[in-house]
Amino acid sequence: MITPPAPLDSSGAPSSALPGRRMVLGADRPMPLDGGGQLGPFTLAYQTYGTLNADKSNAILVCHALTGDQYVADRHPITGKPGWWEMLVGPGRPVDTDRFFVICSNVIGGCMGSTGPHDVNPATGQPYAIDFPVITIGDMVRAQALLIDALGIDQLFCVIGGSMGGMQVLQWAVAYPERVFAAVPIATAARHSAQNIAFHEVGRQAIMADPEWRDGAYQHAGANPARGLAVARMAAHITYLSEAALHRKFGRNLQSRQAITFGFDADFQVESYLRYQGASFVDRFDANSYLYITRAMDYFDLAAEHGGQLAQAFRVGAKGTPVRFCLASFSSDWLFPTSESRAVVHALNAVAANVSFVEIETDKGHDAFLLDEPEFHQVIRGFISGCADHRGLKRRV
Repeated sequence: MITPPAPLDSSGAPSSALPGRRMVLGADRPMPLDGGGQLGPFTLAYQTYGTLNADKSNAILVCHALTGDQYVADRHPITGKPGWWEMLVGPGRPVDTDRFFVICSNVIGGCMGSTGPHDVNPATGQPYAIDFPVITIGDMVRAQALLIDALGIDQLFCVIGGSMGGMQVLQWAVAYPERVFAAVPIATAARHSAQNIAFHEVGRQAIMADPEWRDGAYQHAGANPARGLAVARMAAHITYLSEAALHRKFGRNLQSRQAITFGFDADFQVESYLRYQGASFVDRFDANSYLYITRAMDYFDLAAEHGGQLAQAFRVGAKGTPVRFCLASFSSDWLFPTSESRAVVHALNAVAANVSFVEIETDKGHDAFLLDEPEFHQVIRGFISGCADHRGLKRRV
């Protein structure tokens, strides 16, 4: 099996230099894509934590969100920051790596080692850029399934993720119900709303309006649409927070000054914060990957292939789904409000699925699933532990 040429990550270093594992997939049989065409061979970069047991029954797949990656519980190799879900995943954590074998892969289209628009197109010898095929959440999950196959795992004990990760969880439960014992979709929806598509379009237009985008061919030209990507990140980051959280953290406090300047510098702390978020983001993310992954989220609609009936998506033959579900939402999340999770719960109830649901009271907004929320962590610990006991998985000694 030949590994494709090493691409550059968003920092300009070869992505092959990034720590972690890689799997080349689709070499013998390219993977079909929802938009037509196929992809292969392609690479998935992934991390694992814990130990796979003898009968391979303790595997948990963590699915990351739009700007996440495979470093769920590791220090990030570019930013140096702790793993993005280390509060939830690790020894003794709700997703206990002393008991479970945890897998997290960078999605296809990503920029942290998995094949994406920054990679070399073997047909041209140049980066794919916007010649990379448009991908879907279904394609992301199909690639993950090939990885799970390659690891020799027949059924995942659990698939868990928030936001776009939650979309992947739902897609897993619909596309591979017999391969998922339990599913935990968090702060997510069965389809992307018009409002969320609109926010994504603002971000994409910010990137494409940057002269350094070069019609997507910035990598070949040695350029980088950093300003456009930073603005896209700033706009998106606002949606991850709540008004209450912004007010509590910043209010109308001024940034390192006693009075307003009557100019366009960052007078307010919240302005400085957003500028920092944008500037730091461009060090670890690729602009074209941002276009592709946001588009994949926009296209997500589980009910579309079932006559608009979401419940039908969860039917397995004449029966309901065998998957056990736990859905969680957050009261101040206006990006993926509780009503979206309730719609999924109602659809699951319609097919007599085994489903539990909780809305966590918090003012931290959409990002609450990444933060220190004790009630949320208790719910996840209880559900996963209960499912593990039901399946006969041993507790750690």
